[in-house]
Amino acid sequence: MKQINKILEDFGSTIILALRAFSYLPCLPRQWYRLVEQCYLIGYTTLPIVAILSFFIGGVLALQAGYSLAPVAAQDFIGSLVGLSLARELAPVMTAILVAGRVGSAISAELATMKVYQEVDALVTMNIPPERILVMPRLIAILIMMPILTIIANLIGWIGGAVVAQNVDFIQLDTRIYFQGIKNFVTFRDILDGLIKAEIFGFVTILVCCNVGLQTVGGPREIGSSVTRAVVISLILILLLDYFVTSVLLKF
Repeated sequence: MKQINKILEDFGSTIILALRAFSYLPCLPRQWYRLVEQCYLIGYTTLPIVAILSFFIGGVLALQAGYSLAPVAAQDFIGSLVGLSLARELAPVMTAILVAGRVGSAISAELATMKVYQEVDALVTMNIPPERILVMPRLIAILIMMPILTIIANLIGWIGGAVVAQNVDFIQLDTRIYFQGIKNFVTFRDILDGLIKAEIFGFVTILVCCNVGLQTVGGPREIGSSVTRAVVISLILILLLDYFVTSVLLKF
């Protein structure tokens, strides 16, 4: 029963934090420098690992698809399989997981440190709402950067699949046929669904990490616990939301 109450309290505090943060949205023009900084931290610093992982995921998809389709001589469909898998599922989920591990952990650690060392209390004392300068710019930044990171993940993943499909002995699929399969089967709706999922995953991840960081109580030891808790909750929510959001999108 205590665990259920704790979950409900965390859910309520997260919703309240989001509402308070967005209530300060008119103040965003005066905090453009914080927004730019967060876009840099979320987007630019995460881009290299997103690019590397996307390339090899696309390559592994093409390799597995080629191995499975070779007995029935259906290698021409490798492009469509890799394209749809990345656009609808793997690119948004993978990007969200990387953001949770790379950015979410840093955010929760920073806010937890500020909370433990009473810097957040100092802001409240000076009548500066923490939601305005610590939360709102991060939420807007993730909404800006998640579609960009996901599109880049799609493109690099498709390229990785093309490289493998052309150069592996038992596949040797012409690059033009590979990309023609992507063009024929991957629609704008497929890409849009992936971007919608990425926006939801990224927003929830950053919101949860901000809330866990600001809810930290105790001494320095609790900072590590908050970081672990924030990342674990984010990963669980990404996988849970993936199922429900996909179910909703498939109905429209």
